[in-house]
Amino acid sequence: MGLSKPPRLNRLPRTLIRVPFTLGYTLVLLGTGLYARLGDPGTVHDLLADSSTDVSHLSQRPLLTLLVSALWAVGGVTSPYLVVFPLVLGALERRVGGVRTAGVFLLGHVLATLLTELPVAASVAVGHLPDSSLRRLDYGVSYGLIACATALAGLLVPRPRWVLLGGIGLVLAAGSLVDFDPLTEWGHGLALLIGVVCWPYVRRNARWRPSSKDSDAAEGGFAHSERVSGNT
Repeated sequence: MGLSKPPRLNRLPRTLIRVPFTLGYTLVLLGTGLYARLGDPGTVHDLLADSSTDVSHLSQRPLLTLLVSALWAVGGVTSPYLVVFPLVLGALERRVGGVRTAGVFLLGHVLATLLTELPVAASVAVGHLPDSSLRRLDYGVSYGLIACATALAGLLVPRPRWVLLGGIGLVLAAGSLVDFDPLTEWGHGLALLIGVVCWPYVRRNARWRPSSKDSDAAEGGFAHSERVSGNT
C-alpha cells in the first residue's frame, strides 16, 4: 500500500487556487526581487529611484508612480516581506476574496503614501523644508501589507486579534530602531489606522472566520449575522 501525502500537502494546491491575487502578486515580488539581486546594479538603482513615491514623482505621474512603487519589496529576494506577504494577504483573501483584499491593500498603499508626502510638499512650498525633500527613495509594499495585516486582525477572535496587533506594533518599533525614517514611520502608523478603519468592511464581507466562546460572548452580533446568512 502506497504512502499517502500529508493532509497539509493535499490541501496546498486547493489553498493556492483560492488565493489567486496573493499568489500572482507574490510571484511579481519574487521576480522583481530576483532582478534587484541579479540585474545590473546601475539599472536597478535607476529603476528603484524612478519608482520612488516622493513628491517629485507623484506630481509628475501620480498613478504610475503609485503602481510601480508597489512592485518592489525592500531588501529584494531576501526581504522578510516575501515571507510575511503571502501569509497575511493569503489569510485575508481566503476570508474576503481577492478583489476586496486588493482594495484594502491599495487603500493602505495609496492613502498612507499621499498622507505622508502631501505635508512634505506643503512644507517645501512655504519654506519649512528644502527643495531636496521633494526627492527621496521610498518604495515597497509595507503600507499595503500593514493595512491588510491590521484588517485581518479585525476578523480574528479577541485574543489572537490583540496578539497580531501587538506583533505588528513590535515589528514596527524594532524596524524604527534599525533604520529610523520619520516619514516612513508616520506612513506605517497611518497604514495601521487605515486597516482598523477597514474592520467594518471586511467583517461585513467575510466568507468565514474562526469562532469560539470568547468571540461569541464579545462579538455575538457579528457571529449571529454569520449564522443567519449561512456562512461557515
